[in-house]
Amino acid sequence: MAIEYKRLTENELDIYIEMRINQLREEGATEDIDLTPALKDYYNRHMADGTFVSWLAIDNGKIIGTSGMSFVEKPPYFGCPSGKIGLVSSMFTDPDYRRMGIAKELLDRVIEESRKYGCGTIQVTASDMGVKLYSAYGFVHNDKFMQYKL
Repeated sequence: MAIEYKRLTENELDIYIEMRINQLREEGATEDIDLTPALKDYYNRHMADGTFVSWLAIDNGKIIGTSGMSFVEKPPYFGCPSGKIGLVSSMFTDPDYRRMGIAKELLDRVIEESRKYGCGTIQVTASDMGVKLYSAYGFVHNDKFMQYKL
């Protein structure tokens, strides 16, 4: 098995979106709305302006792993003097390919993208499965993350 890694392009976007929705369902999302148009709009806009990148893992032409990194900027603070933050998302590996180092390779690649962008920190909201990957990579838990839904 020779896994190929490549950056997401518009050509793979429909499959990527389908996999993102499947990932969210696997993680417990139960809402009954069609996210496809909103995801397509988001990825098209942010891939075009360079504030979203993704790497894919491909085996024999089939996408078997995804990753994503969104770049945001907020006022600089002591923990992130650049104010540039990378937000990890869409980390998913086909169940038949898990525990083979694919997710780590994808994470390596999007973290390198965040370095190039000038990020001072990277954040992730991890699923139960993802906690082991991120902890092993060196991510530390931060209990300060909260959300207000409008």
